[in-house]
Amino acid sequence: MATKNKSESIIKQEVETPEEEVLITSVRAQDWGEFLGQENIKKSISIAIAAAKKRKEALEHVLLYGPPGLGKTTLSHIIAKEMGSNIRVTSGPAIERAGDLASILTNLEKGDVLFIDEIHRLNTVVEETLYPAMEDYALDIVVGKGPSARTLRLDLPPFTIVGATTRVGLLSAPLRDRFGVIHRLNFYQPEELMKIIKNAADKLQVEIDQESLQALAARSRGTPRIALKLLKRVRDFSQVHGEGKITMSFTKQALAMLEVDSLGLDTMDTRYLQAIILKHNGGPVGLQTIASTISEDIGTLEDMVEPYLLQIGFLQRTARGRVATKHAYEHLGVAYPLSTDNDQQKLI
Repeated sequence: MATKNKSESIIKQEVETPEEEVLITSVRAQDWGEFLGQENIKKSISIAIAAAKKRKEALEHVLLYGPPGLGKTTLSHIIAKEMGSNIRVTSGPAIERAGDLASILTNLEKGDVLFIDEIHRLNTVVEETLYPAMEDYALDIVVGKGPSARTLRLDLPPFTIVGATTRVGLLSAPLRDRFGVIHRLNFYQPEELMKIIKNAADKLQVEIDQESLQALAARSRGTPRIALKLLKRVRDFSQVHGEGKITMSFTKQALAMLEVDSLGLDTMDTRYLQAIILKHNGGPVGLQTIASTISEDIGTLEDMVEPYLLQIGFLQRTARGRVATKHAYEHLGVAYPLSTDNDQQKLI
């Protein structure tokens, strides 16, 4: 009984509040038809699922990586549903010891899907315990200590691990090689985001006009999670100041209140760029220095700020550090210098 309670405490609940249940669970895509974008990934995984079901085997372990908010968790739920299996959800930091992992694995049933978010944060001991479980569906347990210690091997039912990470480079090669299906999720196009926002608005029973759809999609940084959060904030604003319908007028006011500009840059993005341009002459400057300048965590900047700035061409990574591009200067309304460390030829 103690083992089961421990397992249940580690398996985190997806929904923690009624508000989040509406926004995340109800809005989340339930099947391939509702999951918009990432077409090649959908095709590849659906073929792998069909083949596994035809062979009556568990699906190969799946690794999904890419920036946060692109649908890794949603894909894991769809995979479980398509396989007709249950899904258990946990995360790398939650599995602190090998015993924690053992309690989870021994409670899995045949064909279950175990979703491990932030899998790159598994510690070394837990990761090594996972190797035989992934390869041989077996769990090695050490009994006793010292010279009398011995290893017991417990057989596990066939199962599938779906790992998600925003930093695939931090995964060790042995762990990465044990995944049979590996995919990188890419940022979404505005047209795809408009459909996602419209579907979410329909599920939330909120009316939204076309201009608002375009405005929210343009400011969502290519990320469905951000699109849904903006939709939620604009919905709240329209319900408080109007009759609930989301119009462009309410959308503009809500986005202005949130300090989200026309490209989706928020205050953190602006502070990041201003630190490089105004305090460090446009760069190059190290990430540690930027983080100290704006009092932000390095991991937050790497995972949440830099990917989008790189995508839209506002930032360059060089061997000497980060450099703000001419587009970043123009967006902030700052005069671009005629000469920089990267361009020693003076322009006349």
